[in-house]
Amino acid sequence: MPDTGGETTVGTRAAADPCDLVTVPARHGLEAVDILRLRTAVGPVLHDGGVDTLGFLVPSGTAARWDLPGSACTPALRRPFSAPPVAGTYWLVPPEEAAPATDPVLLAAALCEAARTIEAADRF
Repeated sequence: MPDTGGETTVGTRAAADPCDLVTVPARHGLEAVDILRLRTAVGPVLHDGGVDTLGFLVPSGTAARWDLPGSACTPALRRPFSAPPVAGTYWLVPPEEAAPATDPVLLAAALCEAARTIEAADRF
């Protein structure tokens, strides 16, 4: 176990930080989760089956500059979450098994790649 010099663990530190939520259609989100897992870390991800969307937790402040068609970013959810913060949702990637948040630049790139992959698959 690495020496943290007395600092809190990633999970504990992340639990204290607010976050924003990027919401996308589930099909695009699932593809993006796979892309992110293959290349880098992914933060907690919520699935809302009622409206068939995925929500990626991203650092607070992302909503102010998020501009990706087909998605939305909601500002400042409060942590900690012992259960999903929205009724009717569940954790696809639970906080205890994830990075503190998904990097918004990497998420945008993964969502763009996911859209291209889905478009190509739908042609056949």
